Amino acid sequence: MTPSLVPDHTILYSELFKIRRFEETLLDNFSKGLFSGTTHTYLGQEANAVGVLSHLQKQDIVFSNHRGHGHFLAAGGDLRTLFAELMGRAAGVCGGRGGSQHLHWGNFYSNGVLGGILPVATGMALAEKFKHSQAVVIAFLGDGTLGEGVLYEALNMASLWSVPLLFVMENNRIAQTTPVELAVAGSIQARFTAFGIPAIELDTSDVLEICFASGDLLSEVRNSSSPRAIILHTYRFGPHSKGDDTRLPEEIALYRQQRDPVRIQSARLDDQLRREIEDRVNLQVGTAFAEAQAEPYPVIDSYPDQ
Repeated sequence: MTPSLVPDHTILYSELFKIRRFEETLLDNFSKGLFSGTTHTYLGQEANAVGVLSHLQKQDIVFSNHRGHGHFLAAGGDLRTLFAELMGRAAGVCGGRGGSQHLHWGNFYSNGVLGGILPVATGMALAEKFKHSQAVVIAFLGDGTLGEGVLYEALNMASLWSVPLLFVMENNRIAQTTPVELAVAGSIQARFTAFGIPAIELDTSDVLEICFASGDLLSEVRNSSSPRAIILHTYRFGPHSKGDDTRLPEEIALYRQQRDPVRIQSARLDDQLRREIEDRVNLQVGTAFAEAQAEPYPVIDSYPDQ
């Protein structure tokens, strides 16, 4: 990475902390009945979205999944409209109709169907290649998706058609309540290389490591118009959705101590600067949350007489 592209520590910390505080606010208030439907938080995985999407260019396209709030915010999405969407309010990203898992904003798409985004992302990348747009498609998937056949169909087509697509495989070590050791045989990396897609693996929660590695891969995708994959071995601190967690509290506490991406990045800042960033972000999140609560619900028009 050239010196001009060396990431700003303060920006990275601000983005990490913003996602963390959004998700904590969401979980803290979910039981109060303020939010509609279900939700899947990104706690502990913030460095993946921030590191990869720090290289996002205006024309690029992002495909997310059911655990997509961090992806949305790292891609530049708005706190207030995301809160409002999860509350079912008219000011939400999709007018309160998409909820937590189904978002569309600009070039950002998410879907709660496990693996369902992958053929769509592959087709979108093929379309951008035909258009010579120089756009790259970034598709986030989790370890649970490795059990879906549609993933392997998408990998085959992406490689055959040589499309500008980066697969970001977030292995948070547990699919709902099933540990990865009980669900995934063999090598995760080999699943991509078997289709001729170069893939690298990182076992880290350091946003800088992810930032540098993904930057190199995205440059390769953009320059060669061919797919790549990055496998990020990570760990989610929160439950699968709102409260369904079968892991031992001691295990989660250990990972929080050793693998917290927010804590890792905060160590690169002096205490005063860190507090200033946290105060600013806390105000932004608190204000967005309050404003979203004040928004009206969408009006459902009656069907005309037939």
